[in-house]
Amino acid sequence: MTSRTLTLRALTGLALLTLGTGPVLAQPKSDPDWPCVQRKVSTLSPGTVWTGPDLEAAGPWGDDFEAAALAQKIASRRTPLAEVDPLLDAFADKAGADKDKRLTRVFAGVFEVINGERNKVVAGIGRYAQGQRRMAERIREEADQISATKDAPSAQDARDIPKDASELETKFTWDRRIFQERSQSLTYVCEVPTLLEQRLGEIARRIQARL
Repeated sequence: MTSRTLTLRALTGLALLTLGTGPVLAQPKSDPDWPCVQRKVSTLSPGTVWTGPDLEAAGPWGDDFEAAALAQKIASRRTPLAEVDPLLDAFADKAGADKDKRLTRVFAGVFEVINGERNKVVAGIGRYAQGQRRMAERIREEADQISATKDAPSAQDARDIPKDASELETKFTWDRRIFQERSQSLTYVCEVPTLLEQRLGEIARRIQARL
């Protein structure tokens, strides 16, 4: 067995060890397609953050143009939380006697917008994890093929390594790098649902403080 073969096997072992760590194997057993350390909550319920007036009794938030516009603005992560309070105050001042009902509509809109965005993120994470799993299987297959080629009788010297084996080794190295980079990105993506939940809860708190 050549030193080159031993080196490859060491690299293969390192790659497989990488496949078995990090977010990829952090999923709960109940959902193999959920790769995040955070517990999966597929969709949110208003009651988790809202203790104010009944949302249905306030009427459809989309029919209140000003409430809908404000809901979409403050639900967006492009709007800093520091700007939410003055926007709510200005809306409440104009709402008059219907303040409570209209602020409730604002929350209903914020909830629908943020929950919708969060649902898309959760679904995307699942698809991302499936892609990572397929890539992990491909890397394992490539590693096995390379090891088999290195151990073949005709591959006793580096000069005897077939061109196809060299190309496969290059592909293996490239796939492993992509997999590791995607695993690191997934760590940050997994935080997005939690950040959206926190934003929803903070906006709910600020609206309820004005009822």
